[in-house]
Amino acid sequence: MSETKIIPTTGRNNCGGRCIIYAHVCDGVIEKLSTETKGTPEHPVPLCACAKGLNYHKTFLGEDRLRWPMKRVGERGEGKFARISWEEALDILTSEYIRIRNTYGPGSRYVNDGCGISAVMRGDRVMQRLLALDGGYLGCYNSYSSACIRNATDITYGTSETGTHPSDWLNSHLIILWGHNPAETKFDSSTMFYLKKAKAAGIPIIVIDPRKNDTAVALNAQWIPIRPATDSALADAMAYVIIKEGLQDQEFLDKCCLGFDAAHMPEGADPSLNCLSYLMGETDSIPKTPEWGEKITGIPADTIRELAIRYATTKPAAIIQGYGAQRNAYGEQSARGAILLACLTGNVGNSGGSAAGAGDCSTHELPGFPVLDNPYNRALPVFLWTDAVDHGKGMNEYDGIRTCDQGIFDDPKDITLNSNIKMIFNLASNTLVNQHGDINRTAKLLKDTSKCEFIVCSDLFMTASAKFADLLLPGVSMFEEENITKPWKFTEFLGFNNKVIEPLYECKTEYEWIRELAKRIDLEEEFTEGRDYSQWMRYIYDDLRTREPELPEYDEFREKGIYKFEEGHYPISFEKEVKDPEHHPFPTPSGKIELFSTKLWKTPMKDFMPPIPRYVAPLEGPEDPLTKRFPLQLSGWHSKCRTHTVHDNNLGLRRLDPQKLWIHPEDAAARNINDGDMVLVYNDRGQVKIPAKITDRVAKGVATLSQGTWYTPDENGVDTRGSINVLTSQRPTPFARGNGQHTNLVEVKKL
Repeated sequence: MSETKIIPTTGRNNCGGRCIIYAHVCDGVIEKLSTETKGTPEHPVPLCACAKGLNYHKTFLGEDRLRWPMKRVGERGEGKFARISWEEALDILTSEYIRIRNTYGPGSRYVNDGCGISAVMRGDRVMQRLLALDGGYLGCYNSYSSACIRNATDITYGTSETGTHPSDWLNSHLIILWGHNPAETKFDSSTMFYLKKAKAAGIPIIVIDPRKNDTAVALNAQWIPIRPATDSALADAMAYVIIKEGLQDQEFLDKCCLGFDAAHMPEGADPSLNCLSYLMGETDSIPKTPEWGEKITGIPADTIRELAIRYATTKPAAIIQGYGAQRNAYGEQSARGAILLACLTGNVGNSGGSAAGAGDCSTHELPGFPVLDNPYNRALPVFLWTDAVDHGKGMNEYDGIRTCDQGIFDDPKDITLNSNIKMIFNLASNTLVNQHGDINRTAKLLKDTSKCEFIVCSDLFMTASAKFADLLLPGVSMFEEENITKPWKFTEFLGFNNKVIEPLYECKTEYEWIRELAKRIDLEEEFTEGRDYSQWMRYIYDDLRTREPELPEYDEFREKGIYKFEEGHYPISFEKEVKDPEHHPFPTPSGKIELFSTKLWKTPMKDFMPPIPRYVAPLEGPEDPLTKRFPLQLSGWHSKCRTHTVHDNNLGLRRLDPQKLWIHPEDAAARNINDGDMVLVYNDRGQVKIPAKITDRVAKGVATLSQGTWYTPDENGVDTRGSINVLTSQRPTPFARGNGQHTNLVEVKKL
């Protein structure tokens, strides 16, 4: 009987957990997966896998794998393909690559944003390297996940590094999780560990969310249900109470902040446009009282008042923002509103407090594949790539086009695109169709082959996006290649993806076939620098060791599968800036926290994106007249059994957390809907058939669907699997031009 080998590896999909996984392998077959279950005194946080991590082999090694290269033989989007050889696939790829490059120029080529692989060697980065060597490509900036909160944080603090290590939350006296659900999203490996310790230590925890998520349940936290896209109204109403009660930290505001009141406005700005005047109603005759806030948010005025006073009088207190609240029509303002509260109470720069915002906290450098400078030097917001397919030629700085090196405070440059997107590389990504807003619009654009003329997809499965490929190439899973993984937020460790089994069928890494393409266009030497895949891995790691000498030798790292950095002192964000602002100014143009943003004040978008944090009533929000036709606000969330779309082909995980529309009992009763009834969820963008789950764990007037199910339309174009993006909008947010997919109006009827 053959011996079972235990091979260490790590999760590498777009999940912040980055769990340790041990593959139990016998005769080239993975028998099971196990994980780390306990921490140590030196490293107390166990990097343990959840249900998703322990099911990677069942997800990635099933019978539904793509097995060989294929070319499209039906209409684009039909999913009809014919098997071809790798030689023929490379012939087609090379021919179309050269034709499109020579006909339309480098700006016609686009590498789609993706999240199927989140590791050092990933196909999109490898492809970008080749394109950079061959004249360039249309780049992108921002992300679907965090565009609004990062831009808002940057324009306020001058950096997104506003976080402190979660261990410091144990020094808080109150923790508010605002749109943050780490129990289901696996934001990172530390967050829930320290939140549970905080709860055990008696630290009160409050969750603000349209849905009573699993984090609120696990922590037995107070849940404050809120209507989607109204978070900044709640922040305004809380700020009003704090000021009315005289609870603001005026010394901090005077010393560290720009724009709170008329006495601290930037030179040349209208002094009446300050935060205080707006909150008190001096600029618009509408004081932002809790009663005003109740009408918008759905939160009782007394609850708003109590929350504001509790937050202001409990020192220190931490607002920890997730990414949910900023994925709405004015997501920048949602993020800025929480930052205002942190500044108003002086919770910035001290242990146990929180600056709110993006909350990044980098204590170590991380490895990355060396993508070269892009000679084309043009980039668009990642959420607007469909616009560039439709009418890219002529898009300019007012559409968010900028140079690749342009910073957040730089003035807009006169830039115009000279081509539509004509060729898309969609590598390990279901974002092409499934994860983008308004699937039906996206699909219609992509079906028109006169617009985008050639789409290359590399993936493991026939996803909704893969069906739109002209050339479909079979990729490898995390078990079939080496890689290095790194955590999302807190740089406490590196993980090594050991190769566990040989590549299945005719599957290849993206590096292999991109290298072949480079060879055919006479760029192999420059592209590879003489290195194969494994040699690149060693080179990248050894280069990192020159800056992080604590790391072990490469072979030792690979053998152990993980390296945990030595525990050290974790700095408190902005501690130096707050204690000594004269010698340690904030990294903004003014050197202060810019509650009044000179960047926004000087832009044409200031009518839509005010220079101060304040509520702006969104389209498809609770005050939109469209509520007469579509009275329910639809919001998305992350299932504990999927990482975006990864694992939706795993029937076991789907049974663990079945896709259903969550709806409040009163909203269900008004529509004669019973629990488990099949319902139709619809608006002007599309229709979804899905069972209903009647629960008081969702706010009244709100319906929720977890995101990530694979778009599966019937013969009438009605989705049958619960793909929320059939119903979501493609409208970008005003400043970041980010993802506003949580701001949608729908109606629901029983079938």
